[in-house]
Amino acid sequence: MTEKRIAIAGAGIAGLTTALALLQQGFKVDVYEQASQLGEVGAGLQISPNGTRVLQSLDLEKALLPVVCQAKGKEIRMWNTGQRWKLFDLGDDCLSRFGAPYWMVHRGDLHKILLEAFNARSDKPVRLNARVVTAKSSADGASFELQDGSQYHAFGLIAADGVHSVLREKLLGEDKAQFTGLLAWRGLVPIHSISSHLQAQVGTNWVGPGAHVITYPVRGGQLMNVVGIIEKDGWRGESWTEQGTHEELLQDFGHWHEDVGELMRKIEQPFKWALLGRSPQTGWAQGSICLVGDSAHPTLPFLAQGANMAIEDAAVMARCLSLQDTASDAFAQFESLRWQRTADIVNRSSDNAKRFHNPQLSDSDKAVDYVSAEWEPEKVRRRYDWLFEYDALKLAL
Repeated sequence: MTEKRIAIAGAGIAGLTTALALLQQGFKVDVYEQASQLGEVGAGLQISPNGTRVLQSLDLEKALLPVVCQAKGKEIRMWNTGQRWKLFDLGDDCLSRFGAPYWMVHRGDLHKILLEAFNARSDKPVRLNARVVTAKSSADGASFELQDGSQYHAFGLIAADGVHSVLREKLLGEDKAQFTGLLAWRGLVPIHSISSHLQAQVGTNWVGPGAHVITYPVRGGQLMNVVGIIEKDGWRGESWTEQGTHEELLQDFGHWHEDVGELMRKIEQPFKWALLGRSPQTGWAQGSICLVGDSAHPTLPFLAQGANMAIEDAAVMARCLSLQDTASDAFAQFESLRWQRTADIVNRSSDNAKRFHNPQLSDSDKAVDYVSAEWEPEKVRRRYDWLFEYDALKLAL
């Protein structure tokens, strides 16, 4: 298998996890990354059992344990009164039911560990300043060109170049991902700076009319990740790193419960970005070229499954390539195995946006009954168990 070099465009979560899974299967892997340096981008991620079992299988648990947070549970809180509802247990109950832990982690921490593992295990480190701009499939693999004009060939090319994927546009002839009408605020709060009752190691989902707020601990419990998402149709910024001000942030959330206000005020630097999306679409596999991660199935973050889908993709992709004689056959099999699950996640994430932002939450007479009904235990199990039970390592191929 050593002659089969796989090329991957993009060194994000999807690209690096896929690269590690392929190395484990005995492939040689070349990773091309458009950025000139890889740094700490983004904020928190929730890695549920369907993702953590893959990371464990890649021998990453020892490196990750010091930086992840194994929160004890998740809860729903009402936007104005602060009333609480338990959502689910993330400790022993999660381990016993799903056989793997639920981790909350800073994206930069996970990315750093993936990058270090790849560079340590691969015969070539990630190549920076290497933007793949065109690609062509042929009977013997994939040919592609970088922005600097240099040309390469590989057994197969995996496009993990994200929601703004150049290769997706080239392959599917699509327009850009569409703005969803949702603006996300995000930031990190040093845990020691907030009131003691806010330091609990739990994930909290505040629900309210037209907006919601997610908070959970990261970096081994040293930081609280805070994300506020609000319906705002007129804004079109696409950067993950557009700085906002506390004044703007509090215009959106300053009228919420004081616990939310305290967290928002303690954010060191608020950032804002537009949430982009696409309707689920097939066609990721184009001969010896295939899309994975956000380039294939971008999703709203309301099931906390974007990173998990990328991690699942990595395991399934490596297994398909290890079984098939050609990249083309492996990629076609990968798409057939992954299409329906990822489409279901994308669609149900959109459903959750409506659930979190329901107008009934503005009516004090209806809000409590609404939350109690929407998040009653059996509904919660139906909403989440199918996600966490999925095992990309044992999926029938």
